[in-house]
Amino acid sequence: MGKEINIGLFGFGCVGKGLYDVLNNSKGISANIKKIAVKNRDKKRSLPSEYFTFNKYDLLDNPSINLIVELIDDAEEAYNIVTYALKNGKNVVTANKKLIAEHMEELVSLQNETGCSLLYEAAVCGSIPIIRTIEEYYVTELLYSVQGIFNGSSNYILSKTFAEGWPYDKALKEAQDLGFAETDPTLDVGGFDAKYKLVILTAHSFGLYVRPEDVFNYGIQNLNMCDIQYAKEKGYKIKLIPKVYRVGENEVTLYVMPQFVTNESNLYRVDNEYNGVTVEAAFSDKQFFRGKGAGGHPTGSAVLSDIAANSYNYKYEYHKNDINSGIEYTRNIELEIYFRYMNPEQFEKSKFISIKEKHESQDFNYVIGKVLLSDLMDDDYFSQEGSFVIQIGD
Repeated sequence: MGKEINIGLFGFGCVGKGLYDVLNNSKGISANIKKIAVKNRDKKRSLPSEYFTFNKYDLLDNPSINLIVELIDDAEEAYNIVTYALKNGKNVVTANKKLIAEHMEELVSLQNETGCSLLYEAAVCGSIPIIRTIEEYYVTELLYSVQGIFNGSSNYILSKTFAEGWPYDKALKEAQDLGFAETDPTLDVGGFDAKYKLVILTAHSFGLYVRPEDVFNYGIQNLNMCDIQYAKEKGYKIKLIPKVYRVGENEVTLYVMPQFVTNESNLYRVDNEYNGVTVEAAFSDKQFFRGKGAGGHPTGSAVLSDIAANSYNYKYEYHKNDINSGIEYTRNIELEIYFRYMNPEQFEKSKFISIKEKHESQDFNYVIGKVLLSDLMDDDYFSQEGSFVIQIGD
């Protein structure tokens, strides 16, 4: 039996409510929510008013609360909450991937200094326990790559464009109506959410801290029916894929962008709000994990898993930081891409190393060829109106 957990919960939105539901319908864990800090004083809530406070220090300075669970949207305020709690001897569980990705090295150092634990399984891939799997199962394995579908909102949109033939705007609205995408969907469809998750997994998989702003992310906002028709004709699906992989003994690369996926890939069958992760290692070869990546209950379940782990004093050990010391990040790699463009000038100014195929018509122009990842990140031509980029193959 683990220790009794008294929770101070920050936030009671989709995930906060999901956690409340799964906690109150779970057995074998001695945990209760003592107080919930919220921001909006006028919002109607499903629990009695005595559960709530508008003062964060009612939780942070409460000696009877021994675990802070942070589930708010504001990454800056989440940083203030998490660091204050750790510095004052409280363990923390969070689902805020932007917070972790932007401050990861500092937060790892703070855990070492204070002896407290910061767990964040719910920050990456919803209900898939991928962080703890990499931490525990792959602790001594030489990893080659980690990639997959990390964002349920964008995957739902892409699934609907293929299965139903919906235009992008209609699929986005449906995702928003179902609560899978925010009113401002930029973080999801722009690949930022997936990038934060990728940065976190890179640290656990390869012991490398990379700043999110140094990682290329290219989203699905400019997708149109020409790209979908091309993919269907070739037997592909389009998926938004974050990936990190070795390109040499002491180098890795990482990026997020749409990719053509064949029906031989496990990711081909990961649709709607589901996530999928493929891990490739030297001895265990490829393993595939699939689960729901969006929604209050799947994410709340991942939060509860961290709460249960905390009751047994579990901490991330960050073993790869020692095993892979000296590994570096590079963007000096070639990628084969499909580049759809509107004006010939967009192609002429782009920095293709080689061209494999080129097509021009009145309504639809594209080229398939190789470019440097560093040029993709630095060139504006690939992001102009009327253009779209998709990676070819793995």
